[in-house]
Order: sequence, then C-alpha cells, then structure tokens
Amino acid sequence: MTIVDSLIALIAVIGTLIVAFVVSVWLPGVERKFIHARIQQRIGPPISTPGLMSPIKFFFKEIIKPNSPMPRLYNSLPLIGIIITIFLLIIIMPQLYPLAAFSSVIALVGLLKIEEILYMFMGSLSKSVLSLNMPFPDVVKGAKHPDVPRSFVEELSSMRAFRLIAFGSFPIYLAIFVPVAMAGSIFLGDIVAYQQFNGPVLFSLAGILGAVVYFIGFMILLNEYPFSILKTKADVIEGPLLEYASKSRAYVYISRGILMFVLACIFSTLFLGLPPNILSWTILLNILVALIFTILMAILSAFSPIFTFKQFYPVVTGVSILGILAIMVSFL
Repeated sequence: MTIVDSLIALIAVIGTLIVAFVVSVWLPGVERKFIHARIQQRIGPPISTPGLMSPIKFFFKEIIKPNSPMPRLYNSLPLIGIIITIFLLIIIMPQLYPLAAFSSVIALVGLLKIEEILYMFMGSLSKSVLSLNMPFPDVVKGAKHPDVPRSFVEELSSMRAFRLIAFGSFPIYLAIFVPVAMAGSIFLGDIVAYQQFNGPVLFSLAGILGAVVYFIGFMILLNEYPFSILKTKADVIEGPLLEYASKSRAYVYISRGILMFVLACIFSTLFLGLPPNILSWTILLNILVALIFTILMAILSAFSPIFTFKQFYPVVTGVSILGILAIMVSFL
C-alpha cells in the first residue's frame, strides 16, 4: 500500500467516524420524539435533546466524586465503552480488511463481550446512593442479623449484568455466525466479498431467521424494554448507570447513540455486505438501516411490558434456538 493509499484510507476512516457521531446523536431523539411520544400520545422532548443537548448540559454540571473504591476507574467506564464501540466500527470498515486477523468476527465478538462486562464493573464499583455517602450509619440496632452480608443496590445490577453476559447475549452472537456459516470464513472481508457474488445473506431463509435473532439481540444489548433486566425498580431508575453524574453522565448518553448506530452497521456489513464507508454511497444505506432498527426497537419497546426473569429466560431461550436453527439452515 502506497502513502497515498494509506492517506485515503485514513481519511475514509476518520470521515466515517464523523458521520457515525453525527448520526448517533440524533437516533435517541428519533426514538423518543417520533415513536415513543407519538405512541404514548404526548409531546415528547425535542429531537436534539436525548442525544445532543443532554450530553452538552451534563458536561457543564459539577463534577462529583462518587463513593467508590476506584472512583477514577468508575467514572471512566462510560468513556471506555465509547472507545470500545468506536473500535467496533473501525474493524468493520473495508479499509481495515487487509489486517485480516483484526477484522474478523472473533474480534467483533470479543469487543462486544467487553462492552457487556463494563456493566458488571459499573455495578460492583459503586458504593453510594445518588453519589453521596449516607449521613449516618445505615444499621439499626438489633435489625441486622449476624453473618448476613450487606450490599448496595448497584451490586444487584452487577449480578444481573452477569446473567446478561452468561445468557442474555446468546441471540446476537448466534446471529453473527449465520453469515460466517454461509461464507465459510470468519474474516469480514470474505463475508462481504461472498455477498457481492452471491447476494446479501438477508435474502435467504437463514438470513431472515438470523436477522430476527440479531434484532432481538440488538435490543438486549441496548437494555431496551422488554429486555431491560439491568434497569429494574429495585435499582430505583437506571441500575449500574444510576450513580453517574456530570461528564460521566454525558458519556453514558453519547455511548448509547453510538452503540445504536454501530450495531446497525454490523448488521448491514454481515447481512447485506455493505460495510460503513464514507467514500461510497452505501453509507446512506447504513444510516437507513440504523433508522429502521431504531424505529422498530422504539415501536416494540413502547408497546412492551417489562420482562421479569421468568419471562426473560424463556424468550431468550426460544430466540437462541431460532438462531441455532438459522445456522443449521445456512449449511443447506
């Protein structure tokens, strides 16, 4: 690769990242303003508020040091999540395909798994209530039984995050391996090349089944209703994200929008053979897929109840079986 080619590739990567950021700040607004508000018959926030104005507002809030054994690491976890999501977007760009080992489904799955693990760290590192210590010891004389461990509400979210990692994320990983089975390769470049000659994976029975499974996994990774097991009433409002304030809260808002766009781009790469690339008109299709996913997710979540574990496990099991069936059909 010449210096000119390297420069063009660098410009393409940076340009795609800029487009991803610009689109991602509007996706939460589309979700809440045009879908949730319409369905629930209310005005809703301005489209720029959830993904753009809210992060800007929190950047100017007072920085509060949480009660945590590792406060700096705790506050940096949302930023680490953004960095991991950016890496996910980078490895699916065609400019990175020459680095075959880096641009593979294995790397994709590994980064997604790290993104999930961050929720466990968030829950286990928070030891406070609304970023403040209790003004008095939270132990009533005679109320605490001996040898009974005490825990914070965020630790409950940490346990649910473990369940999400161990069980709830099966659908999206099974769906990711449907294009792998059809293309016969774990490398993204080979999967995209296969679809250029054989048509999109989506236009097959295995692809349709895999797309359904992927979309359910998409909602689970975004912790959206009805699969929002990390955000239960036992955790007051937002589970492991409850204690984040100021800049860290801004990073939480930004990370959700970017993750929505990146997961949609992963789908368009694996199931349509259209990786995100600012140098190609197909970037418009990536944006369209992100909008479709956002709208469908918002519609489903607006009409959905909140799943308990007794409901969550059977649904995820059924979707996982559908994913296994899609992989089996892809070999036919």
